[in-house]
Amino acid sequence: MPKMKTKSGAAKRFKVRASGSIKRSQAFKRHILTKKTTKNKRQLRGTAEVHATNTASVHAMMPYA
Repeated sequence: MPKMKTKSGAAKRFKVRASGSIKRSQAFKRHILTKKTTKNKRQLRGTAEVHATNTASVHAMMPYA
């Protein structure tokens, strides 16, 4: 049986924490920033946790993480 491959796009976007939860970066902060408020852009900084309903699909994309 061959090894399972990690989806390279998922490996770039997600990191698995030591607790097993998955962290992700915030969306909507790449372009068209002039029409977004300063408060909105400030609150999009940092990372967030992948929602519980999506963790199974992310784990399937990254079998060895």
